[in-house]
This record gives sequence, structure tokens and C-alpha cells, in this order.
Amino acid sequence: MRPEQQYIDLYAQAEALLRDHSAEPLNQLRARAFDDFERLGFPTRRLEEYKYTDIAKAFEPDYGMNLKRLAMPVNPYEVFRCDVPNMSTALFFVVNDMFHTPEKALPDGVLIGSFRDYPDIVQRYLGTLADTSCDGLTAFNTAFAQDGVVIYVPRGVVVERPLQLINILRSTVPLLVNRRLLVVLEEGAQLRLLACDHAMDEVNFLATQVIEVFAGRNSVFDLYELEETHTGTTRLSNLYVRQEAGSNVLLNGMTLTCGTTRNTTRVLLAGEGAELNLCGMAIADKNQHVDNRTVIDHAVPSCTSRELYKYVLDEQATGAFAGLVLVRPGAQHTDSRQTNRNLCATRDARMYTQPQLEIYADDVKCSHGATVGQLDDQALFYMRQRGISLYEARLLLMFAFVNEVVDTIRLDALKDRLHHLVEKRFRGELGRCRDCKVMCK
Repeated sequence: MRPEQQYIDLYAQAEALLRDHSAEPLNQLRARAFDDFERLGFPTRRLEEYKYTDIAKAFEPDYGMNLKRLAMPVNPYEVFRCDVPNMSTALFFVVNDMFHTPEKALPDGVLIGSFRDYPDIVQRYLGTLADTSCDGLTAFNTAFAQDGVVIYVPRGVVVERPLQLINILRSTVPLLVNRRLLVVLEEGAQLRLLACDHAMDEVNFLATQVIEVFAGRNSVFDLYELEETHTGTTRLSNLYVRQEAGSNVLLNGMTLTCGTTRNTTRVLLAGEGAELNLCGMAIADKNQHVDNRTVIDHAVPSCTSRELYKYVLDEQATGAFAGLVLVRPGAQHTDSRQTNRNLCATRDARMYTQPQLEIYADDVKCSHGATVGQLDDQALFYMRQRGISLYEARLLLMFAFVNEVVDTIRLDALKDRLHHLVEKRFRGELGRCRDCKVMCK
């Protein structure tokens, strides 16, 4: 039986249950999304955009789904104590796919809550970027998601304090969760958001996620995604971003520990003078698999994009990167640079890279490049001659290799914390943060 069929049957049996326990803006999209899912199915490796990751295979196991929205027996504010030192974030939690409402002081007009809390704002934006007719994974998420988190920053408001959204996976049986995140910045608004993925239990998890970001005219938005789960977790995330004129967006996705991860990022530069910095980093070992697909769409003139992805693969890990920069007709004075650099620490590690430029304008500055290599034997020899062990020398070279991505972070406290976490990751340390019951690594 095709893996789609069990979910097609489930939808037929539980459609009323889905609707009764869902936010209304999602219900309005559900029927069309399910029709698209039935037509498209799960993406397979036969599709060019998914040729490095078999999405359909990820859905073959039998996962439970919490369609009745039963609350998990955990209070994240009591068990999670992993705040970033000196950053003083406003902390929010999603347990599986359920938002936990705290009492937090935010600037006037700034809203964060579930889709149920702010249906008018959600209905205005939800689904306008995440097109279910083109992607079976987005269609599946939209058909089965029951709630989500919305963050809204009104015109001219600067949120000085970074927001931190912790996604916690919690279950005693294998579980499938479908998360949604909607971020809206009006003209001149500014926001920094750190989204972290953690798993509390050692069971298998499958998490699908769709994020839509609307960056208004002259807005500034930073999104840092940090994945620290375990080898039994599969994460399938689609991120859609629209930038208006003069907006400045930084996207930085960092995978430190995972099982199978597939991230798709699509950015539309829709207003002149928009600037994008798109960065990513993956550290993988054992049989872990990390796949990043990016599309930067320069639709108008005079926009700038910078893209940098780096991978460090050890043991039998597999990595993939496919990046497309599209310059549409009339998008003159585009300035775009794409870079992908990869380090395979063993002969068994595998990396697939596919940088692409598609240009339909003649007055542009665009470049792209990719490298795949191993640790520098001369550098290792030089360091060992100075009394550094082979183990430490390897760690230092790998740490230095990914530093360039960490240094793009525009929050000093977070940057310092990531340097520390990356070093711990390379050393294979599995310790937990002080007073934290969540298994991060």
C-alpha cells in the first residue's frame, strides 16, 4: 500500500474530528489542501526537487496523531531551563503542536499566540505563500494541521527583546506532529526570533512544519532555527518568505543533531532594495541525513542576496544541498552570491551539492560555487608537530570550518552560545544544560 493511502483513509474517517478540534483559519484551507494532497501524494526521489530525500518513505511507519488535542502531561516552564545566557529572551513553548500560553510582557500591539487567539490576522495571511497546489508535503501539513503559532508586529514597532520559541516533542509512542508558524512584520517593524527543536523522549518522531514569513516595507527580521533532537526524529520543514521594498531578512538554520532532516526555503524578493542573508550549517555523523533545498526569487530590480551553507559530515552521514537563484526578466541590478562548502571527515560520508543560477536579466552581478573536501592533511601534520593530538586537531579544523556560519548571527549572546554548542557537538558530549530535563543531544 502506498504511504499516502493510510492518511487518505484517516482523513475520510476523521475529517469531522479534525475540524472540531482545529482553528477556523486552517479549516477554511483544509478541503482544498486535501484535494491537492490526493493529487500530488508525498514527494519521492523521482522529483528533481526531492531527489536526495525520499519523503514518502518517511511516512511508511505507523505513527500516532493527537487528533483530539489531548494535553501532554508536561509543563515546559518547569522542565526547561535552557535560556541563552545574557540574552534575556521572551520564552514561549510548543509541545508537539500545541502552543502554551504564558504571561509575557511584550510591546504594545505585538501579538503572539495560537491561531485560535487571533483568527482575523491569521485568516488574512495564512496560505498565501504556502501554495498547496505545488507541493505535496505542504498540502499534507495544511490538510492535517489543527493549530499553529502566529507572531504579529505592527507598523514601526521594534521588539528589543528577542523571542525564543521552543518546539518540544513529547510522547511515549511514535508520534506524527504537524506544526504551523505565521510571522507578520508590518512596515518598519523589527523582530529577532530563535526557534529551537528538542525531543524529550527516545521514541520515533515525525514532524512536518510550514512557516510563512511576511516582511513588510523597511522591516528587519532575524530567524535562527536550531535543531537538537535525536537520531529517531524526522523533520520535514518548508519555509516561505516574502520581502517587501527595503526589508532586511537574515535566515540561519543550524542542524546539530537529528535523524533525517529536509529543509526547504523559498524567498521571494518582491520589493526593490530588499536584502537577504540566507545561511545554514549542518553537523552530522552516524547515519544521519541532512538535506537543504533553497530558492531565492529575485522578482524585482535592485535586490541583494547572500547565501552560505556549510556541512561537516562524519562516519556514514549523508548531506545534500540544492540552491537555486532565480533572476526574473526586468530584475536588473540584482546582486547575488551563493556559496556551499562541505567537509567529509571520513571516506564513508557522502555529500551531494547542486548550486544553480537561472538568470533572465543582463545587468546583474551573480556568482555561485560549491566545494566538497576532506580535512587538510598538511594542517593536521602542522598541528601535531606542535603537540596537538590528532583528535584535538581534527576537532579544531572542523570547528574553524563552520565558524563562518555561526559568525553571521547578529546576537552576540546567541553567537557565543552557538560556539559553545558546536564545540560540544564535535566532542560528542551528551550532557544536559543545568536544571533542564529535556534531552537536547
